[in-house]
Amino acid sequence: MTDTPVSAIADTAHEDAALRESMNRVRIEVGKAVVGQDGAITGLLIALLSRGHVLLEGVPGVAKTLLVRSFSRALGLDTKRIQFTPDLMPGDVSGSLVYDARTGEFEFREGPVFTNIVLADEINRTPPKTQAALLEAMEEHQVSTDGVSRRLPEPFLVAATQNPIEHEGTYSLPEAQLDRFLLKLVIDMPSRDAEFAVLRRHASGFDPQDLTAAGLEPVVNADGIRAAQRAAASVAVADDVLAYVVDLARATRQSPSVQLGVSPRASTALLAAAKAWAWLGGYPAITPDHVQTMLVPAWRHRIRLRPDAELEGVSIDAVLGSVLQQTRVPI
Repeated sequence: MTDTPVSAIADTAHEDAALRESMNRVRIEVGKAVVGQDGAITGLLIALLSRGHVLLEGVPGVAKTLLVRSFSRALGLDTKRIQFTPDLMPGDVSGSLVYDARTGEFEFREGPVFTNIVLADEINRTPPKTQAALLEAMEEHQVSTDGVSRRLPEPFLVAATQNPIEHEGTYSLPEAQLDRFLLKLVIDMPSRDAEFAVLRRHASGFDPQDLTAAGLEPVVNADGIRAAQRAAASVAVADDVLAYVVDLARATRQSPSVQLGVSPRASTALLAAAKAWAWLGGYPAITPDHVQTMLVPAWRHRIRLRPDAELEGVSIDAVLGSVLQQTRVPI
């Protein structure tokens, strides 16, 4: 068995560093259009590197749609927006068979899900049957119709938005749907300084519909993204960190405030997100700090509180914070 040449190791390290720099530049590019949402931008990037999906929750007007559009442009990827409404049908999302009178045969017409980034706007405004049209696409990156499976483009990411305040005319996302999202990112109101910066940009003529005028340009391509995904997945994990993730998951199931704790799928999601976060920071292996940083966004949508805890005003984020405090951290 021969050792790997030093030059090959150096080339791999250089390529890895170049990939990391290009992915971190995405955050800078998106910042040209979106102000004060650095956490959400990073969350989208982590989900992309982990081959996962993101649920964006925030009141109207906090730039959820602009964030996803800017993110897509900085990546140089195709994106399509689906406005979810009560009358939207599953075929309107995934595609359907259409009769061609010229050939006398049915042919498949692709739906808007056949793209790199799907902006599922107000996903909770459509019935569960239509929401379910995304399940196979999100989990297996394919769409099956009439016994035929069709692969979706790679990379593929669903960024869904929902309004946490307005409940009239909405449908709660079922656990199976929520579990397909790697992260749930809460888009808060901007700080005073960030809101001032937003107004200054608009006063200077910024048009959120014209990202080219904002100077936002692609800084990476699909090949670079796929290479970055492979690099992030290769980040090392020690057994004691794996055991830490297991202990955290078990602690959610034993919490007196929790009716339904996280599943093993949630543990693998947290692990993938922590790997991506570690890789972005240049770490060769994930640490407990990476796990702790990603725990709340990776698990907040996978836990169901007991009714009495909800009545007492207990929040899921607070429960997860308590889980972090009470679980022993490996040295």
